[in-house]
Amino acid sequence: MPLDPRCTSCGLSGGRRQVVPPSGDLNSCLVLLGEAPGEREDKLGQPFVGRAGKWLDKCLADAQLPREKIMITNTVKCRPPDNRRPEPEEVEACMPHLMEDLKGRGLVVALGSTAIEALLGKKVKVGEVANQIVDVDFHGLKLKVLLTYHPSACIYNRDARVKLAEGLRMAKEYCGITA
Repeated sequence: MPLDPRCTSCGLSGGRRQVVPPSGDLNSCLVLLGEAPGEREDKLGQPFVGRAGKWLDKCLADAQLPREKIMITNTVKCRPPDNRRPEPEEVEACMPHLMEDLKGRGLVVALGSTAIEALLGKKVKVGEVANQIVDVDFHGLKLKVLLTYHPSACIYNRDARVKLAEGLRMAKEYCGITA
């Protein structure tokens, strides 16, 4: 299902500037899945270009994983007001796009609790599952998913940054990506 820039499937459409599509190598074995676009992402139309994106770039550099060799997307494609977490019905409205993004991937890196909960269908404590690779049946798609921290956790938590960089190294190795 192509991403419609005029999508009105949920209430997020009323407050966004634009739908934020995936970026990077759209055919990559590896996809990083975040929560939702923030203010800067909504303005520029690309995922992870704001403050969390700067931390993601640092962790990608630590892992020697080139951003242009991976696909980056979000659980929902429109910015929630005041950067709040997406509501379950907003995640559900984006589900066809998310399924399209994840189809045929070798590994999905779920960044943070929103992405993890969307894929697993249950709440988890990220610190208890960080850097585990699990098999997930996601609406009929068989996925390998690496569970880890969202880059925004790195702002205040050094351990999260170390774990995220470690998880990205694991993902790079899993998919055989070279620098």
